[in-house]
Amino acid sequence: MKRTHHCAQVTKANLGATVSLAGWVDSVRDHGGIIFVDLRDREGITQVKFDSHLRAQAALLKDESVIGIVGKVELRPADMVNKNLPTSDIEVDATELVVHNISDTPPFPLDDAGGDKVNEDLRLTYRYLDLRRPKMRKNLITRHRATKAVRDYFDAQQFIEVETPVLFKSTPEGAREYLVPSRIHPGQFYALSQSPQQFKQILMVAGVEKYFQIARCFRDEDLRADRQMEFTQIDVEASFIDREGIYTLFEGMLKKVWKDVINHDLPTPFPRLAYQDAMNRYGVDKPDTRIAMKLVDLSDTFKASSFKVFASTVAAGGCVKAFNAMGLADVTQGEITALEEIAKSLGAKGLAFIKVEGGEWKSPIVKFFSEAEKAELTQRLKITDGDLVFFAAAPWERACAILGRTRLEATQLLVKRGKLALRADQWNFLWVVDFPLMSYDEKRGSYAATHHPFTAPVAEDAALLDTNPKAVRGQHYDVVLNGMELGGGSIRIHQPALQKKIFEDVLKIPADVVASRFGYLLKAFTYGAPPHGGIAFGLDRLVALLCGTTSIRDVIAFPKTQRAQDLMAQSPTPVTAKQLKDLHISTVVPPQ
Repeated sequence: MKRTHHCAQVTKANLGATVSLAGWVDSVRDHGGIIFVDLRDREGITQVKFDSHLRAQAALLKDESVIGIVGKVELRPADMVNKNLPTSDIEVDATELVVHNISDTPPFPLDDAGGDKVNEDLRLTYRYLDLRRPKMRKNLITRHRATKAVRDYFDAQQFIEVETPVLFKSTPEGAREYLVPSRIHPGQFYALSQSPQQFKQILMVAGVEKYFQIARCFRDEDLRADRQMEFTQIDVEASFIDREGIYTLFEGMLKKVWKDVINHDLPTPFPRLAYQDAMNRYGVDKPDTRIAMKLVDLSDTFKASSFKVFASTVAAGGCVKAFNAMGLADVTQGEITALEEIAKSLGAKGLAFIKVEGGEWKSPIVKFFSEAEKAELTQRLKITDGDLVFFAAAPWERACAILGRTRLEATQLLVKRGKLALRADQWNFLWVVDFPLMSYDEKRGSYAATHHPFTAPVAEDAALLDTNPKAVRGQHYDVVLNGMELGGGSIRIHQPALQKKIFEDVLKIPADVVASRFGYLLKAFTYGAPPHGGIAFGLDRLVALLCGTTSIRDVIAFPKTQRAQDLMAQSPTPVTAKQLKDLHISTVVPPQ
């Protein structure tokens, strides 16, 4: 039985025509001996009428059974028109019925309202049923359209899509890897690629000039709502490009994706914010600029204060920062305690705050403030009745982090109370730039690359690599949307001497380790490496935002759970002793 139409394609224009449809039984209704079936396929629903010789067979159908029908397109009776369906004014009077498969009763409702109430583990166990739900099907279609828009855009920009290996060499200085034992080379391992970074740089040396890839990547990290062990990147690299060229190129890509997928015109260019300013104002390097609350530095206000906790912090080179959670004075003691625990987890001894209620400032620390200090706080933080002010006194980076996290938690409390609304369709894109090239790792007593060791320093800072690496800015940039990092990249180092200097002199990686892990890259650079740069976007996160969901599991066909399991296929699983023997490895399972 060859299908002539999808369900949603049958309209009044087909009246009197004989059509052939196929799909799933969405519902079965018996109206006085006439059986009506809502037949559903990927595109929509069409009502099918069974009477005469097919009535008895149709009465045996169950929801989610798979059937094919042939019938004549008719107008529905006026009292049976369903305005909620595009095919509401027609039905198909079936003359043939083929039952391909009778379905068991599904373990949960397959409509969006019912499915959303089901435990996610049950949905993932029966993922093939979960994906039948309209919302999940729409998510997959949105992902397809976003991916197509990306491919079309880069093709128009003369980029070449090149596949790079998934089996790579182990580079243990990065994130934790998935290792793959080699049968042919006993005792040796591949690593599943964390990103195509080194390959795409070598493609620049090869003269490809403009490369992109929809790349599968793997990291053995703890899973969260926005992180999976295997994920997809929009991975791009270009030769003879600078940061300004990158900004223009990728703003164009995002503009096309938003227009093609949700018909929204993104304004460009995106605002830019230096890392230092982002931390100072928002306490985080991926700020949600829909939230108006900003951090204010009050170190000058309290440097000579009688409140010794604040004054001594400033004297020791730290800072005092605060922000006003406007309208949150009705915070409960339990909520304050939860905020204090979060602050302590970030290195704070506690969380100082002031409630302003009924014209009175309520806090144990208020008694230490002079009238001049209170007046300055009122003016700089715009304090009014009903507000709640949070403080942090600590070294700069820690103070920013404490209040940055507190700001986000306070936002959720305000949203919960209906005092603040964060619109999901408000697209606040932002470039965060001028990150420090290096961070100092106190535990290791050495420098570590803030992004990765292939990032080029800002030209005017390069001389500081020998004297103060922490002061060197990198040519690194992140694309941030509503508090989520969508992508990050940099202009790369292309000179072999500078790359070797970063490895050995700044990061203190022994020369023999550099040679074994990166020798081929350094050698490639000696054969005429062009200036180049690129970026990688998280496709899963991008699509999740387009779909209005907070979990990337909702836009991945077959995701893993937070415990890194595939509940449908029941993996991971043990393997046989013979398999292990062939790979020349043995396993030691820790006691439970």
